Amino acid sequence: MEKFNSSITYDRHLWEADVQGSKAYSRGLEKAGLLTKAEMDQILHGLDKVAEEWAQGTFKLNPNDEDIHTANERRLKELIGETAGKLHTGRSRNDQVVTDLRLWMRQNCSMLSALLCELIRTMVDRAEMERDVLFPGYTHLQRAQPIRWSHWILSHAVALTRDSERLLEVRKRINVLPLGSGAIAGNPLGVDRELLRAELDFGAITLNSMDATSERDFVAEFLFWASLCMTHLSRMAEDLILYGTKEFSFVQLSDAYSTGSSLMPQKKNPDSLELIRSKAGRVFGRCAGLLMTLKGLPSTYNKDLQEDKEAVFEVSDTMSAVLQVATGVISTLQIHRENMGRALSPDMLATDLAYYLVRKGMPFRQAHEASGKAVFMAETKGVALNQLSLQELQTISPLFSGDVSHVWDYGHSVEQYEALGGTARSSVDWQIGQLRALLRAQQTESPPHASPK
Repeated sequence: MEKFNSSITYDRHLWEADVQGSKAYSRGLEKAGLLTKAEMDQILHGLDKVAEEWAQGTFKLNPNDEDIHTANERRLKELIGETAGKLHTGRSRNDQVVTDLRLWMRQNCSMLSALLCELIRTMVDRAEMERDVLFPGYTHLQRAQPIRWSHWILSHAVALTRDSERLLEVRKRINVLPLGSGAIAGNPLGVDRELLRAELDFGAITLNSMDATSERDFVAEFLFWASLCMTHLSRMAEDLILYGTKEFSFVQLSDAYSTGSSLMPQKKNPDSLELIRSKAGRVFGRCAGLLMTLKGLPSTYNKDLQEDKEAVFEVSDTMSAVLQVATGVISTLQIHRENMGRALSPDMLATDLAYYLVRKGMPFRQAHEASGKAVFMAETKGVALNQLSLQELQTISPLFSGDVSHVWDYGHSVEQYEALGGTARSSVDWQIGQLRALLRAQQTESPPHASPK
């Protein structure tokens, strides 16, 4: 039962946050008259020693250390004696653990935010360099319309930018102080929670002690954020896996992010992308698992909540690794412009043919039908759409004239989509500018978080 109940094997990740929270709480106790200045200084000095041992890897766990809180308090008592017993006055492991977790997650969100912004920046840089590369855009995995390669990159970068915004929003809700809530009813000893908030640099304090010790909305939100971000990364990985096959041959991964086959020498496997795709499932599982844990809990703290930390630590590690690998993949990816160009085909311009007639005054529904007839005629004759003669096109509509030849130019095709958000050069440039501005704004909004006192 002791082994089953113990969490020290994983909540030791919280050692630094636990020391930070205890230091702040000792200052709160001193202000409330529950510690003398000398006792507070003794505790602070002892906690510095505890932190030093953790940082240097010399902290020795005891078989009786159930969790990081009991381990640190036990070691503090060994270092400074009975005064250590005063540190827990009015404090519960219920408000202590959730404070530690919030401190750890706040810092971790800042790290993940920086990694995500670096990935987005890498994608935007690449989009800017390769704006003039055209290749097929797909819907239903069928060739649809010509687009810029940059437009594809930016489509994924934009999705990740929303993830970046969401992470900053989650971080704001993480940055709320529960310390001083006690086990359930609050703190009866005059501890100033506003002092604790300032000491630990939180943005606000929790409103209700019962809610503060039991709510894990911030954990669920973080896991959902990670799930949605992994959805976007997995979809991008899937595209790149397809584009890297011999059937497409649009891109090639660098050797650093792919492996060879143990049996077939000719193969170059996109392991980095496949692992990104598979890690998504692990993250989804952690999110669903926590929600299942939370949905049946009575008020307030229950031991079930011990399950939150492994989920957070695993998902944080996964996201850190995935974001770094994805950045490496994008920055080193080789594209085959010629193959991309050869994959463009005149049938992808059928919509452009309809737009040609629209510009001549024909209602779109009729123009769509006329373009469809041209496609059918070309298929029947066994020729490409652009090989139909003007006379043949005029049998479908007299509005066709010599200038229809402009329709068959892929560069002309992408340039007509000038509306903001489209694939024309001017619109792609606008998108790049918008994303760079968003990155700058987010960097201003979330500077590196100051360490608590």
